[in-house]
Amino acid sequence: MNELEVRELRYFVAVAEELNFSRAAQRLQMAQPPLSKAIAQLESRLGVRLLERTTRQVRLTAAGQVLLDEARLVVDAVRAAARRTRRAGRPTPRLVVAVKPGGDAGLLGEVLAAYRGADPRLPPPEVVVGGSGEPVAMLRDGRADVALLRSPFDGRGLDSQPLVVEPRLAVLPAAHRLAGRRRLRPGDLAGEPVPRWQGADPADAAYYAGRDGTGDGRTGPVPDDAPEGPLVASVEQLLEVVALGQAVAFLSLSTTERHRRPDLAYRPVVGLSPSTVVVAWPETSRSAAVAAFVRAAQDVAARQPDPLADPAL
Repeated sequence: MNELEVRELRYFVAVAEELNFSRAAQRLQMAQPPLSKAIAQLESRLGVRLLERTTRQVRLTAAGQVLLDEARLVVDAVRAAARRTRRAGRPTPRLVVAVKPGGDAGLLGEVLAAYRGADPRLPPPEVVVGGSGEPVAMLRDGRADVALLRSPFDGRGLDSQPLVVEPRLAVLPAAHRLAGRRRLRPGDLAGEPVPRWQGADPADAAYYAGRDGTGDGRTGPVPDDAPEGPLVASVEQLLEVVALGQAVAFLSLSTTERHRRPDLAYRPVVGLSPSTVVVAWPETSRSAAVAAFVRAAQDVAARQPDPLADPAL
């Protein structure tokens, strides 16, 4: 069997993500008949059915899901190679650092200062702030060289080092029946709706909803059958939803400190899994600048007090 071509994988990813040949063809800016033919030829060459087609819908087979997962990595890697090559050829190369708002636990400023002071020959850092999920995507497709991320995240193709582990707190309306408690226990939040994060996969959704457990075999403090709250796409939107009494939520300690509001209460929860901030980079990277940034991040993190050691939490 001949090797797969990147063009074929791009075609398949578009169809698999859209689950509609017409929309996929529009996305690829091509006609539908040659796209359908290309997918049929791909299935023939692989000797497996990738898509189940009916007159009403297109569905991925188990083999198709595997190829989608692998093809995304390949397509991103090819795109990343081109982008990083172009950036490396610029007269003034830069180290692109990706982060989302509040995703650095307050470390970024110190890390940048430590990086700049490490060696004047290093390329200057350029910070790009993205939305939820964007920093990981930027690492994969070559728009960023290194990122500060919060767990959980899809670590395929990435290397990472943990920097800070901090507790998460329950976010409640200030007038909530539990807001007067100093600490919440498993069962206190039974029946409370929790927000749904836009684009979250099942593992991420369980974490954001406090259903992921503690990592020691115990389940999380929120029952799996807790009602679903509104769909949210940002911390600011989540806080408004909670303040309106539509849900309770869970945020890291540093995030709650950045968003103090008189209409909200933040309370520790026994058994709630923590939030870990990591520095991450592509596993194929051999960049001296990336290595220097990682060292700077580790040095800064080592000087921070341990948030989990606070007896109030």
